[in-house]
Amino acid sequence: MASRTATKDIITIRGSAAIVGEFFGYAANSILYNRGVYPEESFAKVKKYGLQLLLTQDEGVKTFISNLTAQLSEWLEAGKLQRMVLVIMSKASGEVLERWNFSVETDSEVVEKGVSREKSDKEIMREIQAIMRQIISSVTFLPCLEEPCVFDVLAYTDTDVAVPFTWIESDPKLIANPHMVKLHSFDTKIHKVDTLVSYKNDEWDEA
Repeated sequence: MASRTATKDIITIRGSAAIVGEFFGYAANSILYNRGVYPEESFAKVKKYGLQLLLTQDEGVKTFISNLTAQLSEWLEAGKLQRMVLVIMSKASGEVLERWNFSVETDSEVVEKGVSREKSDKEIMREIQAIMRQIISSVTFLPCLEEPCVFDVLAYTDTDVAVPFTWIESDPKLIANPHMVKLHSFDTKIHKVDTLVSYKNDEWDEA
């Protein structure tokens, strides 16, 4: 007689760190594409999270994002990452035009005791998909970036973290009196990620 066994998805801190690190990589690519930081033709389509997303084919940017996600995943697994911020700046003046802020809350019991949590992989993917949809539609609510731009990434970690030599101390690259839009969040039950984009308030400049 056939039987069916119901299984739950067990989430470990290593698995959660991998999910969140991978998300950061796809989110960064999507932001760079949808905000026009790099030419449209330098991206290729891929299927991820049930969506058509775009990944850079620029070797320098690919290497940067690959190294970034590897380092963030390491900090996530150690429970040391507090926030990751992708900053878009004017190439000519260095003025900060947008800050994509990804705040991370980590379940301290998982880090300290090595316990696991339970959550459906499908549910996590649905939550990530909702954020990616908002990033894709960001052109509808963010001002057009009408000048050549560059990007940088800031990582906020616990003070006791050993920082690789490839990372340097930075100012927070804040925007004075910004507009802010809160996006969806997702939660692996170990890491909760809240997303917020802030951008330059041109109305304030004109006041």
